[in-house]
Amino acid sequence: MIQYSLKCADGHSFDSWFQSAAAFDKLAAAGMVSCAVCGGSRVEKAVMAPRVRPGRTAVSAVGEPEPQAAAPAVPAPVPAAVAAGRREPGMLSRPSGEVEKAIAELRRKVEENSEYVGGRFVQEARAMHLGEAPERAIHGEAKLEDARELIEDGVPVMPLPFRPGRKSN
Repeated sequence: MIQYSLKCADGHSFDSWFQSAAAFDKLAAAGMVSCAVCGGSRVEKAVMAPRVRPGRTAVSAVGEPEPQAAAPAVPAPVPAAVAAGRREPGMLSRPSGEVEKAIAELRRKVEENSEYVGGRFVQEARAMHLGEAPERAIHGEAKLEDARELIEDGVPVMPLPFRPGRKSN
């Protein structure tokens, strides 16, 4: 896993975890990396300092071993999903700002209190509106044109400020 500092075209900064550098490049090229604040898909790596520890026997310019202060080995913070064994590309690290915290809380509540229907969202929402399916809280994915049609037909829907979590094998 690798953590990148990222920024969007609107200047929002955030951190995200990826399986590898190649995984970031692939996801970013496909437009699947989005800003944690505004949801924009124009995201790039920000300038960041790598976490590098000096070697055990660092040598000075004159060839003598340099004395090293005993630095405690502090592991990098790991997102809860990683600690739980779930590897999701583009996982966000801990929310840093008030907006990110509010979005994280909204996401938690939506996922706890509604059913994820994925790409069947439009069909499920329409069926509930027409009384053909039992009413329940759902969330999923829809194309922009399909979401507009639902709104024009009077189906109460709204976009969420985050992408649904992808389930892996």
